[in-house]
Amino acid sequence: MVYLYGVMPDKCYQLFVYGSLRSGFKHPAYAYISNFFTLVGEASVPGCLYDMGEYPAAIPSEAGCMIKGELYHITNTDQFGWAIAQLDDYEGVHPDDGETPHYRRAITKVFYNGVETTAWIYWFNLSIEGRPLIESGDVLEYLFRKNNS
Repeated sequence: MVYLYGVMPDKCYQLFVYGSLRSGFKHPAYAYISNFFTLVGEASVPGCLYDMGEYPAAIPSEAGCMIKGELYHITNTDQFGWAIAQLDDYEGVHPDDGETPHYRRAITKVFYNGVETTAWIYWFNLSIEGRPLIESGDVLEYLFRKNNS
């Protein structure tokens, strides 16, 4: 396995995003991410993507599905802990007592320009039962087709 930017699994400073944090969404949260992370480029991870209505849900899978998104690297490694904690709040990783977190952050393998590396990802942590699979693995393409059909 090749590690971009000298990334080791125990010191992973990369982030893979597939939904509202992608540059193409033009979501206010992207302004935040672009202040602390540098875009490496388009990448993909093994997993399936589902339409939850207002947001996508990524589920890890080795069944041949791939999720398309963007790979980022923290601009200043000293700020990683603070920056990722803000993203954890945005993704609902630490809900109030008695609530189940919608997402969980984990390290996953990422493919960028034919190279395998690792990055943090936010996997969906609730049921996807009855939700449509985004077959292309690309939520931007899916929404464009959905909104223009």
